[in-house]
Amino acid sequence: MIDAAGLRVIRAIADEGSFTAAASSLGYSQPAISQMVRRLEERLGTPLVERLGRNVRLTEAGEVLARHAGAVLGAISAAESEVAAIAGLRSGRVRLMAFPSSSSTLVPKALSLVKKRFPQVQVTFAEGEPPESLAALRAGECDVAVAFTYEGLELTTDQLDDFEVRELLLDDVRIALPLGHPLADHESVDLADLAQAPWIAGCTRCRGHLLALADGAGFAPDVAFETEDYVAVLGLVAEGLGVALVPDLILRSAPNARVKVLPIDPPSHRRVFAVTTPDLTRVPAVAAMIDALVEAAHDQSCVGAPA
Repeated sequence: MIDAAGLRVIRAIADEGSFTAAASSLGYSQPAISQMVRRLEERLGTPLVERLGRNVRLTEAGEVLARHAGAVLGAISAAESEVAAIAGLRSGRVRLMAFPSSSSTLVPKALSLVKKRFPQVQVTFAEGEPPESLAALRAGECDVAVAFTYEGLELTTDQLDDFEVRELLLDDVRIALPLGHPLADHESVDLADLAQAPWIAGCTRCRGHLLALADGAGFAPDVAFETEDYVAVLGLVAEGLGVALVPDLILRSAPNARVKVLPIDPPSHRRVFAVTTPDLTRVPAVAAMIDALVEAAHDQSCVGAPA
């Protein structure tokens, strides 16, 4: 019923004492001021101005509007300024959630790029595996999720429904062996040759990938140790306690000199992507975060495979 333009007119009439002076102060014509007052009175169902010859004065209802106009218009002006700052990346926030094995590779680089380019944008980060991060995104608890999926274990339509997905990279999965392992001097390893080996496995989805690959190779892996900490995984492998599948992102950030890393045959990889909602893609800080993730992923892709 009450719009900002109408409030500005009532406030100007209160300050200037006439339609003509109010029109001059606002840059409107006098007929335009009269028309705006008339429309506002019609919407509110009560007179706002008393016309006394060349002068006017506000009715009681008009005085109420004039009294509140300052606070309302001030709040609108402040909101406009804040929105303009957000749109211009002079302010705003972006909440990122990513899976742990990206925390030492993609994420630091992307966060650094955003902070360097837009230092007034508030950036927060939390870890979460894909099911958790996508649920947080759907609940409005984060703005961008970095997630992954393995071949044969694709996220379902329901899990990605209504989301915008931006591909970041294909992360090769390799086999980690202790240095003294009989296969350590091979150029690649057929998983069937490890059917009798003890295995080290981590998160549910990572284990699902191992089980799927092993099934394709004709065996069920003997999972001797369980940990979601890839540094611990490589430590266990280094001590000769088992073998493990490890993605390149981890091997680049946490290599272990006592572990031999080889490609597997046939090759396997996981797809890493950034996810947000269609509406959030139009938020400048979110768009900047996704662009930074793409750039960071490109840098990772340009790094040679670990030895």
